Amino acid sequence: MADEMGFLRRHFEDVKEHWRSNFSYLDYYKKTLGRREPLPKWNDADVEEFIASDPVYGPQLKALRESKKYGIAGALLGAAHLGGISWKYSKSPHGFVFATGFGALCGGVFGLEVAEHVKQLYKFDKQAANLRFLYWWEDKTLGSQQLSSSAPRN
Repeated sequence: MADEMGFLRRHFEDVKEHWRSNFSYLDYYKKTLGRREPLPKWNDADVEEFIASDPVYGPQLKALRESKKYGIAGALLGAAHLGGISWKYSKSPHGFVFATGFGALCGGVFGLEVAEHVKQLYKFDKQAANLRFLYWWEDKTLGSQQLSSSAPRN
């Protein structure tokens, strides 16, 4: 019986290690997700400033941001096409809603796949570009807060 518990314990530890390695990419986000106070919101001007300031990750982030348009266009096309076919042949409202949603999902995935090839997103690490922006944004916002808090007061 003790030998079985040893086997089960080893198996449990192996499974736990397997899933830990599968989700190891989440370790990269610990710096930005495990915060007491969230980072301030950024706008398009902040992103454009990063794109202009970083010669390596700036163009990559720009390509990533432009790839959203392909996904949105694909989702709209897929929703219109599958929703239209559904309405034409069934006239069922719930069938139309499900078909439109499924068409949007499939079209969005297809649009993002097209963007992957058109923008050549497969050539670089998309996660690294996003993380580099988050690190830059954290340094910029926390640096300005520290400067303002250490300024002499009259």
